[in-house]
Amino acid sequence: MDTMRDKPIRFSSSVFCLFILLSVYNSTAELRRLVQPPKSDGTLSFLVVGDWGRRGSYNQSQVALQMGKTGKDLNIDFVISTGDNFYDDGITSPYDCQFQDSFSKIYTARSLQKPWYNVLGNHDYRGNVDAQLSPILKDLDCRWVCLRSYVVNADIVDIFFVDTTPFVDKYFDEPKDHVYDWSGVLPRNKYLNNLLADLDVSFQESVAKWKIVVGHHTIKSAGHHGITKELEKELLPILEANEVDLYINGHDHCLEHISSINSGIQFMTSGGGSKAWKGDVNEWNPQEMRFYYDGQGFMSVYLSEAELRVAFYDGYGRVLHRWNAYKEGIYTDI
Repeated sequence: MDTMRDKPIRFSSSVFCLFILLSVYNSTAELRRLVQPPKSDGTLSFLVVGDWGRRGSYNQSQVALQMGKTGKDLNIDFVISTGDNFYDDGITSPYDCQFQDSFSKIYTARSLQKPWYNVLGNHDYRGNVDAQLSPILKDLDCRWVCLRSYVVNADIVDIFFVDTTPFVDKYFDEPKDHVYDWSGVLPRNKYLNNLLADLDVSFQESVAKWKIVVGHHTIKSAGHHGITKELEKELLPILEANEVDLYINGHDHCLEHISSINSGIQFMTSGGGSKAWKGDVNEWNPQEMRFYYDGQGFMSVYLSEAELRVAFYDGYGRVLHRWNAYKEGIYTDI
């Protein structure tokens, strides 16, 4: 019998809450594959927000309001969350009121009634992880899509969502007063080795023009958390070997764009969905640092076969930074 793990999900272009299950016979990777149709002209637009779930406080509602306006202007197809979806300790069950109070009742704009593709952050792991992964949440709000690691295929782009929290040693070795839900992760080494192998296979199978990776934790950042050494060692070489275009993360509560002098990967932080850390920034190589903003906000991405456009917005919807890339290898800041 086929398992749900072996089947992708496709969002209907007319009623996105309707799931159509299709078998994938040409894939040997274990990562779950979801299909997101692009627009009729082949383009795609989406917003990215992270570190948001605070029942509207710390300007979460203000950011949500501006996301709604920008989402309408850009006619977005979906939203990506970079994790830490519910503070401070995830949710306790699928019926935890935090889900409604921090998600359904906050992101109410019509333009945001699209699929929300989520990854888990470290704060989510402090709660009941299975609750965020539960299909019950989709029954409560059909926008919600959350798996540990998976791939969203949108024709011109493959977006790889990576469960980064289990990579970080300190959550296991020095958890302090926090209790993490490692069910489904242990034994840890086996979980991580399988994830990296599955991810590498999925990259190699991808025929999309663009490759974007989304994880909660930073790889390169001048913010409070800085570099995640474990990801730099374990994940980054795979991203470089497979010529990934963007790595998008949260975790640092800021907006940020760092280029790499060693590869073509652009590292972008969208962790300003609510509480931000004013003035909490470290020095970084000016040849790599493109943009840093220590406040609330979000980002947008537009894709066609030939072009990628990124914009960062503050909590009032003002554009703070733009960046374009082209498959010919030419890129510019605006």
